[in-house]
Amino acid sequence: MAPNVVRSAISIFFEYDTPRIVHIKSKKVGVINRFLQLVIIGYIIGYAIIFKKGYQKVDTIQSAVTTKVKGVAFLNGSEVPNIESSLWDVADYVVPAQENNALFVITNLIVTPNQRQGICGEDKNIPGANCTTDATCALMTGKSLPTGNGILTGVCNTTSNTCEVRSWCPIENGDTKVPKNPVLLQSKDFTVFIKNNIEFPYYNIKRRNILGIQNDSQLKTCRYNPSDPIYKFCPIFVLGDIVAMAGEDYKNMSQSGGVMQVLINWDCNLDLSLEDCVPKYTFRRLDSADFSISKGFNFRYAKYYRDPDGTEVRTLYKAFGIKYIITVIGQAGKFNVVPLLLNIGSGLGLLAMATILCDVVVLYVLKAKNVYREKKYLNVVGDDAYKGQEAEHVASLCDSINATTYHTYSPGDQVSNPNSNSHFQL
Repeated sequence: MAPNVVRSAISIFFEYDTPRIVHIKSKKVGVINRFLQLVIIGYIIGYAIIFKKGYQKVDTIQSAVTTKVKGVAFLNGSEVPNIESSLWDVADYVVPAQENNALFVITNLIVTPNQRQGICGEDKNIPGANCTTDATCALMTGKSLPTGNGILTGVCNTTSNTCEVRSWCPIENGDTKVPKNPVLLQSKDFTVFIKNNIEFPYYNIKRRNILGIQNDSQLKTCRYNPSDPIYKFCPIFVLGDIVAMAGEDYKNMSQSGGVMQVLINWDCNLDLSLEDCVPKYTFRRLDSADFSISKGFNFRYAKYYRDPDGTEVRTLYKAFGIKYIITVIGQAGKFNVVPLLLNIGSGLGLLAMATILCDVVVLYVLKAKNVYREKKYLNVVGDDAYKGQEAEHVASLCDSINATTYHTYSPGDQVSNPNSNSHFQL
């Protein structure tokens, strides 16, 4: 077996395949071939060159985004637990004040006022915080629980039946539920000014999303309206409208918070007028309202002050709200002969696929496939061809002939036909 494999490998090494042109005159085969060629040519011209603008050199976008929120809300202390009636402006509900390509607006709150550093019982909802004796807490003295609020002292607080911690006291109550009516629902009427400056460095073109606005007065009063020919380029958006255009309900989203995306798309054809290079806005929610675990978006922050005796005091806020992420995408293209020739060249290479697919149909599908196959393939043995396989085949054939038994017959002998019951005489 092994010598045969070696001979076969050597034989293949000393072979050469050259294409053979077989001219087939057949309506069926001709129609298949032309159809495949038309499909490929249509793809090259219609899709790759025209639809995908394969004749243009494309430059990617460079972008910078800044945001500014405006709006004032009044919190009624009788409706919000642990908070006094107060006026909230942009410095209160936009936390942090500046982010890269994003902003966060508070819509709901859980407030823990008048916290001072001291020793108090841990929140009973923290795993491992519950106790009945000091022995339970002593094992973790000087450490903190994985989700705890402070450092364990090793003492069990008999009032709360939880381990005592050195922390900001009183501890935030884990049983406090998120207010069903968002405390800053008025934020739906707030506005955000999204200023977007872009550049296509290869073409040295700079644009910004403030278009069609004639003066500062018009800029301050305009609001984005996708159906208005001028205000569809206004860069000032109402927060409630952003959520609504994404198909979401602002009140429901405000309760636990969420994540919104503002997508700005600059798709510019520089073969046309530069004035046609304008942004298109789309809005969508990135998280889901159907999540049952860790739903929404929230974080904690604090406001610090000192009481009359100089002790540092803070008010802890667990803030729920909507995070707006601004994403800028785009490209600019202009006619260039190099990408056009590259697409034409690759298209000509694809035309070879028509011949390959047509060969598959002719040699393996059509009824006359055996006839076409005989015309397609021709074996030619040269004078210097490797004889290993041929010699072995001839030797095997001779052995077969030598193993055959021959009988000598004389005139008059009767010979029977092995395939029938008839006899004949020589």
